Amino acid sequence: MARTDRAGMQVAAEMARFVEEAALPGTGLEAGAFWDGFASLVRDLAPRNAELLRVREEMQAKLDAWHRERRGRAHDAAAYKAMLSEIGYLVPEGGDFEIATSGVDPEIAETPGPQLVVPITNARYALNAANARWGNLYDALYGTDALGSVPAGKGYDAARGAEVVAWAKAWLDRTVPLTRGSWKDVRGLRLDGSTLSAVFEDGPAWADGDGDATVPGYEGWVADGDVTRVLLRHNRLGIVLVLSPEGAIGRDDPMGLDAVHLESAVSAIMDCEDSVACVDAEDKVQAYANWLGLMRGDLTESVTKGGETFTRALNPDMEFNGPEGVFTVKGRALMLVRNVGHLMPNPAIHVDGAEIPEGLMDAVMTTLCAMHDLRKTEGPRNSVTGSVYVVKPKMHGPEEVAFAVELFDRVEDLLGLPRNTVKLGIMDEERRTSANLKECIRAAKDRVAFINTGFLDRTGDEIHTSMEAGPMLPKGEMKSTPWIAAYEDRNVDIGLATGFRGKAQIGKGMWAMPDRMADMLAQKVGHPKAGATCAWVPSPSAATLHATHYHQVDVMDLQADMAAKGPRGSLDDLLTIPVMEGRNLSDDEVRSEVENNAQGILGYVVRWIDDGVGCSKVPDIHDVGLMEDRATCRISSQGLTNWLHHGVVSAEAVEDAMRRMAAKVDAQNEGTPGYEPMAPGYDGVAFQAARDLVFKGRAQPSGYTEPVLHRRRLEKKGG
Repeated sequence: MARTDRAGMQVAAEMARFVEEAALPGTGLEAGAFWDGFASLVRDLAPRNAELLRVREEMQAKLDAWHRERRGRAHDAAAYKAMLSEIGYLVPEGGDFEIATSGVDPEIAETPGPQLVVPITNARYALNAANARWGNLYDALYGTDALGSVPAGKGYDAARGAEVVAWAKAWLDRTVPLTRGSWKDVRGLRLDGSTLSAVFEDGPAWADGDGDATVPGYEGWVADGDVTRVLLRHNRLGIVLVLSPEGAIGRDDPMGLDAVHLESAVSAIMDCEDSVACVDAEDKVQAYANWLGLMRGDLTESVTKGGETFTRALNPDMEFNGPEGVFTVKGRALMLVRNVGHLMPNPAIHVDGAEIPEGLMDAVMTTLCAMHDLRKTEGPRNSVTGSVYVVKPKMHGPEEVAFAVELFDRVEDLLGLPRNTVKLGIMDEERRTSANLKECIRAAKDRVAFINTGFLDRTGDEIHTSMEAGPMLPKGEMKSTPWIAAYEDRNVDIGLATGFRGKAQIGKGMWAMPDRMADMLAQKVGHPKAGATCAWVPSPSAATLHATHYHQVDVMDLQADMAAKGPRGSLDDLLTIPVMEGRNLSDDEVRSEVENNAQGILGYVVRWIDDGVGCSKVPDIHDVGLMEDRATCRISSQGLTNWLHHGVVSAEAVEDAMRRMAAKVDAQNEGTPGYEPMAPGYDGVAFQAARDLVFKGRAQPSGYTEPVLHRRRLEKKGG
């Protein structure tokens, strides 16, 4: 890798070119001053970063020793909790407070709705996510199994189309009910000043004449030729009725309703972490360049679909005519960027012969790129309040959150930005953060704008933290344990108690089955019912369908009620260790769990190592497509590691299962261009990486997958 000296740092040549030729121009920053400040930040903060990682390892060693000393004895919850306090794992909880975050965009503070998470290295996915602010309910229903079946054949199915329209109009009846009558009987719409009425007698859409039912939530309209768009609002989310008597659907509709567009992905996380495979300067530049394009608004991607090639770009904002005049509605999701955690270094930049922490580099580079949005004087802006939203994952406790706050203080000073321009998202996915969440929030109270829960990474850390406590329950049973219920409840309760309502997001995790939208419609309403102002979805279509849940539940009102009732889950429940406690599994139960985990690890890792794909829909052992990323890989690998360590399964049985599952994964990928089978040699880099994650899992810091995956991916790339 060619390098060049910048302020005493050895910077990969392609990274230096990106900074100086693409990222810096237009920010008003001079290259020399930027590199000097960056180098100073790294020299000051890299040793602190290393010290925090050392504390993690020391704390884990003490936890392991405590459990080993008490092996074979009944668990003493009181003694365990006292030990956690003694070693600093639990910190004293201070008095009540409320966050002081200001300058937050309405999408974060006031508008509950779906949230997409996509790999920033894939420009097409990033553009799709940004443009998923609005989605066609007809398309989402027709093209998925939301109605209980999937489309048959390639041509248009008129019967299915009629079923979609009927579902959508019944949904309108429930969501924006007319003062009388049903949307299915409407023949047109009539505007009288600020009142929108539904017309039931025969006549064209947007008709003159006597309307006989009022439409609630009317905000504005706009006409373009024979197409009229009418904007309604309910539970703070927009609904656009597209009236087109000559449209493909509208021509056969009594009121000419050609589409129903729902405000869907209100926000989107552009991910530099678990859903990407960024191991060197080449990868990082691709990530930063795509984020820069999103912030400038000029990112494009050539897409071939249905035999046609076209250029995909960011959607513009939309204008409507309202009672008070013309107003603008955002056409894009509010974009957040997820940086990496504190753990990994990256070879893109060296200082004194050592790779610098990747988290320091992400903080500087992603904020630098976001300055292009902050400097805009015209056109669509990501943040209308002049903020940058950075989600920071994998932090362990308040001290690490305080370090992230100091890091962004330094970044703002380096880039000449006002204090707290960068708003911080705290991923509540490590056990020490969950147990000390109130103090973690306090450490970032002036810039925190987001907390969330996530079963997968949180479960991986649960297993690793208590590795020596005993064999863990199968991962499917984890969701019914006391700690996970306390985790989900306490996260919302602590967020509300610290003043998140109306200031910051409280989020919930991913729906991992993108092909099972009927199940999602039935189940994911539980997230807004739990008080979550956002929850993760795997696709734009899923965002549109999940948006219907936020019309069903007024989350802001619900949060007010929940805050008045007070806390639910207890710290004692949160600290309950999910061990099997003497339960003996049958041979079939053990075999099923081992095979399921092995297949999931291999199906994910082979794409990560061979193709550099950090997140994709991977068939599970039953050939059901699941969204897999490093978090899913972490829980599966740590689960197998734990069972190996405690003798639930032998090394020979795990090795045999991995070989059999490698053959299954090969069969699932048969016909994939360029795919390299793992069987029958079992000597490829991908298979060896999967083995490392399991057989060397206890030695991985906090059970993370990154050290193994990065090393093996670099090996595959020849670096």
